[in-house]
Amino acid sequence: MQSNDVGATAANAKETVYFGVPWEDAYGYAQAIKLGDTIHVSGQLSHDEKGSLIAPASLDKSGKPAEFSMMEQQMRATYANASKLLARFGTTLDNVVEETLYVLDVDAAFAVAGKVRKEAYGTARPQCASNLIGVSRLAFPEQLIEITFTAVLSAAEAKPR
Repeated sequence: MQSNDVGATAANAKETVYFGVPWEDAYGYAQAIKLGDTIHVSGQLSHDEKGSLIAPASLDKSGKPAEFSMMEQQMRATYANASKLLARFGTTLDNVVEETLYVLDVDAAFAVAGKVRKEAYGTARPQCASNLIGVSRLAFPEQLIEITFTAVLSAAEAKPR
């Protein structure tokens, strides 16, 4: 994972974090941005350190996912990637106040989301608002889920590093 961007100014004291995957430069965005006491995490997906998708869905002849059995594996990897980004700011999923799951199949997501979310957050009742939205397409055809996060830090955690 690439270091935080040191280009922050007093007027724009953003700290940014990147994974170093190809689509960051191709699309032009940061994986996460900290501004004051808030961290905004861009849509995360299931990829490894090199940017290869983890548990990609098989595609049908039209290039759409043929089945959704990889939803759980993709969801686990997505939460793991978000955790890595939050750790770069010295925090964890405990600071997440809201998440939005974008999924290609709502039923497949509901079937595994409770279990995976509880494990990711380490509690039977995660303390964050959660939205689950069905969409027709995500960035990569083999991708079944993408999750965005907003985390809020305590006053001590929010101090610039």
